[in-house]
Amino acid sequence: MTKTRMLCATALLAFSALGASAQILIGQTAGMTGSVAASVNETIGGAQLVIDAANAQGGIHGEKIEVLRMDDGFDVKRASENARVLIEDKKVLALFMSRGTPHSQAIIPWLDKYDVALIGPSTGAMALHKPLQKHVFNVRATYQREAEKAVQHLLTIGLTRIAVVYVTDSFGSDALEGAMTGFAKGNAKPTVTIPADRDKPDYKAIVPAIKDANAQAVVWIGSGVAVVDGIKALRAAGSAAQVVTLSNNASSGFIKQLGDASKGVIVTQVFPNERSLGQPMVKEALALAQAKGQAELSPAALEGFASAKVLVEALRRAGPKPTRARMVAALESLRGYDLGGGLEVSYSPTDHSGIDFADLSIISDGRFKR
Repeated sequence: MTKTRMLCATALLAFSALGASAQILIGQTAGMTGSVAASVNETIGGAQLVIDAANAQGGIHGEKIEVLRMDDGFDVKRASENARVLIEDKKVLALFMSRGTPHSQAIIPWLDKYDVALIGPSTGAMALHKPLQKHVFNVRATYQREAEKAVQHLLTIGLTRIAVVYVTDSFGSDALEGAMTGFAKGNAKPTVTIPADRDKPDYKAIVPAIKDANAQAVVWIGSGVAVVDGIKALRAAGSAAQVVTLSNNASSGFIKQLGDASKGVIVTQVFPNERSLGQPMVKEALALAQAKGQAELSPAALEGFASAKVLVEALRRAGPKPTRARMVAALESLRGYDLGGGLEVSYSPTDHSGIDFADLSIISDGRFKR
């Protein structure tokens, strides 16, 4: 048994003891270790602010929420098996905040088999929006929307020689399509498009291809450590090209991993500025964070916070002693639910898309700034 699997098994044993007294069991599989751990754990922290606040007020209809979390190490097969364990063995009411496009897709057969909702997957994959996935309820905007906005921004500021690096999985293909939409709307084309293996990117081939294209900017579509190492390799090779990456890398951990190479990197965002105290959702989240001794939020934490608000609201609407079917029905009846400041989530039997908000931030002085 690997160390990660041992940790996972230990966590489940600990949670099984809690499960006897917990009234509402929610399951989560995500890469709590591995290449996306920094942002995953920040989203978990943001979500827990909402869950702890609800439990402190007596829970939902008098029942406390307990989240059973399993680490999949950002491995697709483990994500699928974790979902099976959570649904079949642990009998969770719903799944929550999976991470990764192929990982979330691998979970869908289990959702469909047992009529289980997945709320707030931490991915903007269009494949989870269209065609409609009956049991997937998205909260954040799509990667295609982000990538399109990123390219349009670069073209608007006069950077026309743009390279696109994209990971060779369903996430990369999806975001690449959005980037190409941005180019088409700007009557432009990428200078070069470069595929990158998800597990072992070949920076010795990727970086020279960017430099040979004399790229002024790079839209880097990938996750966590892979993008960090790519940016560092690019800077070490002497390229000063503007780098833009997507919101899956919008974590404080991403900035820390980049170190000195973080300055000037643009990261798309799918929620308002985490320091905008005039925004009601941000104000609410920050107040709860500060009550726990946390000085500030990250964009990743805010995503977790928003997804947990949808989860809690669905539980309220599902009524006492909710069933899996009642959770799905409660979510599909959600109309105009305001997360705060006009960020509304609405679902129906034909639309599970959530909100459509996309913005840009730039890393400066170790922080995301807008």
